[in-house]
Amino acid sequence: MRLYIKCDGIVACRVILQEQLERLNIKHRLLELGEIEISNTVSDSDFAELQASLNKYAIYIVNNEKAQLIQRIKDTIVEMIYEHDKLPAITISQYLSDKLNLSYGYITNIFTENTYSSIENFIIIQKIERAKKLILEDQLTLTEVSYKLNYSSVAYLSSQFKKVTGLTPSAFKRIVDKRRSLSS
Repeated sequence: MRLYIKCDGIVACRVILQEQLERLNIKHRLLELGEIEISNTVSDSDFAELQASLNKYAIYIVNNEKAQLIQRIKDTIVEMIYEHDKLPAITISQYLSDKLNLSYGYITNIFTENTYSSIENFIIIQKIERAKKLILEDQLTLTEVSYKLNYSSVAYLSSQFKKVTGLTPSAFKRIVDKRRSLSS
């Protein structure tokens, strides 16, 4: 028997954080994606225990300021792509600048300097991952997926999809459907 799991990683992460912080009686407030405000003093041993328990779930506490900014940039992009039914009409550069209160030039320089990749590449990868989910889970047409992800055309979505995955969206869907029918 095989089970197919649909998981919202953002929600799962928030639930795990909430459970682990409450387990250690750490008073907190979950802020934006990837940020927590701790309102009481946390002992070194509790902090180490929290870090170890989160690491089991591949959730890591980021201590370095540049690494924190990179993570905030990634989280903001993921939030923009996954938490909205349709991507905002605002440009990505404006969205990031507004959310992070920094110039887009500074954001892109820091990101590229530290990840050796561009923000644009990261965004494309995230959009294609979302496109895969929309095609498979929501059974949307390519036109609907293209619209939700603010692609100018289905052809442009298909072109980026093939560059990232090596498959056209249609071939991707056929392969997944075939695998599901073989395992049932």
